[in-house]
Amino acid sequence: MAEYQTTLPRVGYMSFPFRMGREGANQSMRFDHIREQVEQVIFTSPGERVFRPEFGFGARQHVFEPNAPAVWEIAQTRLYGALSEALSGEVDPKTIRVEIGAKPGNEAAMLVQISYTIAAIAREESHEFEVKNG
Repeated sequence: MAEYQTTLPRVGYMSFPFRMGREGANQSMRFDHIREQVEQVIFTSPGERVFRPEFGFGARQHVFEPNAPAVWEIAQTRLYGALSEALSGEVDPKTIRVEIGAKPGNEAAMLVQISYTIAAIAREESHEFEVKNG
């Protein structure tokens, strides 16, 4: 009788930012990989990728915008759209929540809060990123 493996194999994803280790390209596990995808969307400016010019949110360009609720709402909508596309298949798009605003006590920094549910296992994740001026 054949014995069956009772645990799923560990599948790694190429880590971001790309790094080389002794055994080749560094890898990330699934939850880290999804967080790294979120980082890529937030910090990549539209037009930066030659073959995907629409990819990215460009958080650094938004740091210089006026600190007004209407501006943050537009930025939230743009980031939500970029994340929905980039995370399709991994994350339930209906569960993506985006909040953007000035960091309390530091008007020269933007605070981005992201939460989502991983579709296959219904695990909720949330992350916070600070984007500084300069």
